[in-house]
Amino acid sequence: MYSDLNISEFTQQLQNTNLDFQTKQIKKNDIITTYIKNRNQICILKKGNADIIRYDKNGNKTIIETLKANDIFGEVFFPINTNSELFVIAKTNCEVIFFLYDDIFKYRNALDNIFFNLFLNRTIKQNIRIELLTKRSIKEKLLSYFSFLSIEYNKKDFTLPLSYTDLADYLCIDRSAMMREIQHLQKENIITKNGYNIKLKK
Repeated sequence: MYSDLNISEFTQQLQNTNLDFQTKQIKKNDIITTYIKNRNQICILKKGNADIIRYDKNGNKTIIETLKANDIFGEVFFPINTNSELFVIAKTNCEVIFFLYDDIFKYRNALDNIFFNLFLNRTIKQNIRIELLTKRSIKEKLLSYFSFLSIEYNKKDFTLPLSYTDLADYLCIDRSAMMREIQHLQKENIITKNGYNIKLKK
């Protein structure tokens, strides 16, 4: 679904330009970063998996985005008024590159091509997220998500990258209602399910 990015090459490019950046090791379940107004930080997930999470005033959690190796994230991609509500949590042990959006323009010639790919990947992910959330029913959201995974893995059977609790948070739906719909999809012979393994039948 996304074009590949050679992170080792990008890291080497950063070192060659002397751009001010940091690489950090983050342990599973630790906070990678919280979004701060006007900082315009950009992060690249070099290794591992993470979630961008928002908690509302009542403590309800929404998974805004799931992240995997080579994904890019940071305040620059979100409206200022939402930044203080967003946290990035490591789902596994992670390695993350941190730098500031404004600094990248000092070295545009050296980093343009790779940085364009980063932004392209990020735009694709955001558009997929919008597509999922505009679906009106739980069934439509699930089938769209399964379809995206099928395209990404290039096969009809795949393993969900999220727990069912996290999937409900990601799709902004009730978990119990989601599980009932998954059962209906099985009865209609649209999917088969074995734990986290899903196969699209139609």
